[in-house]
Amino acid sequence: MQIYRADLHIHTVLSPCGNLEMSPVNIVKRAKEKELDIIGITDHNSTLHCELTAKLASALGIKVMMGAEVTTKEEIHCLTFFETTKTLKLFQQYLEKHLPHIPNDVNKFGYQVVVNEKEEILESIDWLLISAIDQSIDEVEDFVHKLGGLFIPAHIDKPCNSLISQLGFIPPAIIVDGFELSKHAKPQDVLPLLNRHDTIPLLRNSDAHQLDQIAEATTCFEMCELTFSEIRQALKGKDNRRTFTA
Repeated sequence: MQIYRADLHIHTVLSPCGNLEMSPVNIVKRAKEKELDIIGITDHNSTLHCELTAKLASALGIKVMMGAEVTTKEEIHCLTFFETTKTLKLFQQYLEKHLPHIPNDVNKFGYQVVVNEKEEILESIDWLLISAIDQSIDEVEDFVHKLGGLFIPAHIDKPCNSLISQLGFIPPAIIVDGFELSKHAKPQDVLPLLNRHDTIPLLRNSDAHQLDQIAEATTCFEMCELTFSEIRQALKGKDNRRTFTA
């Protein structure tokens, strides 16, 4: 077993709230400087920077968890991750189908651009990515798991855009692979909110929107190798694999 250090909640310049310096190439460089083994690319309601980031990171020995931070119709933020480019593309199609066509106001919300490894702009996304899609948390969770993905409600302790803030409870039928805490949260303060879900792992990530925020909070995975399958098993605590916040 080895211990791998992860930050699974990072936004690129594709997210309107992401700083313009948050290109895939800069994120990967910063992750290497911070000695991260795993990073999650989780732009709002879009996966379009995942494949490039994964390609760049692979050359430096860093595993990229490809996915998105989805905003459900209840305004709940959820992290989603996929193992293959095929399932990632299917999820991108799902997001595009269910995202409302609300024009992005660049002056109010920020740019939403797709760039290449030379940081040249390839595309600007017209529709506001931080809008809620028209799917419930149950529907999103079900679709993610049908694609073999991982589903993790984000920053559940926050007073807005969290599972607890929006619903006040955890739906009994929902299947989650972990609960994310905000970077300053204390697990002991959150456990009473989880009730019967207290065996589900708690993760802590940076939710970085700027380069200097990357790795401000991390989660460690103790597992055999640096693969999506091993990360899934560590979340389940299978055969002495585990996760713990650092």
